[in-house]
Amino acid sequence: MPIPNEIPAGARIVVRTCEGVDPKDQRMKFRDYVGHVRSWDGQTLEMTRDAAANGSRPEQRVNIPADTVVTIKPVPERSMTRPRP
Repeated sequence: MPIPNEIPAGARIVVRTCEGVDPKDQRMKFRDYVGHVRSWDGQTLEMTRDAAANGSRPEQRVNIPADTVVTIKPVPERSMTRPRP
């Protein structure tokens, strides 16, 4: 899937990046980032990564080089209501 030429600021997306081959198990490793686009210049995607739902990671600003991006998909906004047990 080609990377879009334009990604609107404020769009909520998930980006899968390739981190290369793990030297221990020789398998390809990927990392996913979910958050809101701050800017996209065709070379670097700047986004605000969402905080982890369980509170283990705060919101972060990340810069993702285009050559590491495998896929980009839009995702809906996170619901602010908690499910009932």
